[in-house]
Amino acid sequence: MRVLLDTNAFIWMHSDPDRLGVHRELLERRDTVRLASAVVVWEIVIKHGLGRLDLPAPPAKWIPDKVAAGAMTPVAIELSHSLGVAALPLHHRDPFDRLLISQARAIGAHLLTADTAVSAYDVPVLLIE
Repeated sequence: MRVLLDTNAFIWMHSDPDRLGVHRELLERRDTVRLASAVVVWEIVIKHGLGRLDLPAPPAKWIPDKVAAGAMTPVAIELSHSLGVAALPLHHRDPFDRLLISQARAIGAHLLTADTAVSAYDVPVLLIE
């Protein structure tokens, strides 16, 4: 299974894996393809820069270390992902989440999130409860 992690899921995977609930086991399986989106990196960098997210190291070190430690595959933001946002209904207004939804649809991945609003979209969601 291909799993695209949203920002909270990415952070929890590396700092508090128990918060992932039943999805922790899925992420620990060798046959799960764990995807780290540039969208998540962008959001972490922004929140850290604004002082809204504490990290144990600067993002330029912490994020690549965690991507490597989690055997994650980076996913770039493609033009089609950005354009795909235009086709999404406005169930959710967060631009990061909307781009992640578009990305998950485009690459055929499940989106791992605790955000129940994402379930309103036509994308496979793994909801963290």
